[in-house]
Amino acid sequence: MLANALMLTIAILLAIGFWLMNELRFLIPYKHILIQQYGGLLLAWLATVFANVFAGVYVVQRKFFLKDTGRKLWHIDQQIAAGHAAVAPPEARPEEL
Repeated sequence: MLANALMLTIAILLAIGFWLMNELRFLIPYKHILIQQYGGLLLAWLATVFANVFAGVYVVQRKFFLKDTGRKLWHIDQQIAAGHAAVAPPEARPEEL
């Protein structure tokens, strides 16, 4: 799930970056000055935006894609406990060295 959130975050930030490059074309003559004086601040801002977007995507994925996971897997746990499952219970498996 972390990999999915990371890929979606990168895609969102790339889309925002391309949109900003189109909107801020008038700053092209000043790019060396802007990078020299505000490069660290822009990098810190980008890291903060990345962390916030990543956290938001991760929360949304957990909310919608892992909905009712415990309830959905409860019947499998009951089958294993009753001995009606194809998978042997943990105490019946031979111990690995």
